[in-house]
Amino acid sequence: MKLVTGNSNRALAEAIANYLDLPLTDCTVKRFADQEIHVQLHENVRGEDVYILQSTSAPADGNLMELLILTDALRRSSARRITAVIPYFGYARQDRRDIGRTPISAKLVANMIAGAGVHRVITVDLHTDQIQGFFDIPTDNLYSAPVMTRDIEKCYDTRNLMIVSPDVGGVARARAIAKRIGADLAIVDKRRPRAGVSEVMNIIGDVSGKSCLLIDDIVDSGGTLINAAQALLEAGAKEVSAYITHGVLSEGACERIGASNLKELVVTDSINETEAQRQTHNIRRIIIAPLIGEALARTAKEQSVSSLFY
Repeated sequence: MKLVTGNSNRALAEAIANYLDLPLTDCTVKRFADQEIHVQLHENVRGEDVYILQSTSAPADGNLMELLILTDALRRSSARRITAVIPYFGYARQDRRDIGRTPISAKLVANMIAGAGVHRVITVDLHTDQIQGFFDIPTDNLYSAPVMTRDIEKCYDTRNLMIVSPDVGGVARARAIAKRIGADLAIVDKRRPRAGVSEVMNIIGDVSGKSCLLIDDIVDSGGTLINAAQALLEAGAKEVSAYITHGVLSEGACERIGASNLKELVVTDSINETEAQRQTHNIRRIIIAPLIGEALARTAKEQSVSSLFY
């Protein structure tokens, strides 16, 4: 079993390697002067079971190309099996044609990954479960719910909690957390007039006097969370925090969240932390390296991965 990483999130790759008690394979992933990516493996991988640890977070195009070129290097070096471990799968929000003359980019990226020579994909909290069907190779979608549940039970009084989905599409994800801790569920009914902009219409459920936890898979600009938190407070919520798997947090998001009414935003380390995140007082990170590491160990031993969650 060999672990290879690109440059997207080396801290997470090292944490996974420490969990598995394995070294990262010595390789060079650098750029030429014209920004072309160059990869060179410095160890023999012939006949090995190799796992590439690489999120396709910002810069999405560069990190995706690193993943593809690493795959090609391993395939041409006669690796026996190549598994792409993609904690954050970029382009996942472009999973359907909701308006005319637009691509389904998630399917295109899935085709590119399989075409490069990847045999299996392991990812965390896909934006929608049906994206697994975009891949023509085995795909394991890991759920961060157990990690979040343990942190919630440690940090919050579950007797007065209300789990909240920030939209109708995320109800299943929020319900899974609510069921684990025995809390009630509320839903924020919103509409999205254009990409990246949301407007809260109604709150479905009684949140009066409750400590509310918003549960979602991605926080990008932070606008949806901030609007939802404000609507919940106006509906009588005692306080509002959020647990989000992937902290994309594009430019300006950390400042908006720091100035918002959110008590706390908890994100996993699926995406590399920025300096702006470190300086924002109400953003906290939890680790998912043990979850991913255990999934990799079970995959290598041909054991069940789904039993981690049920």
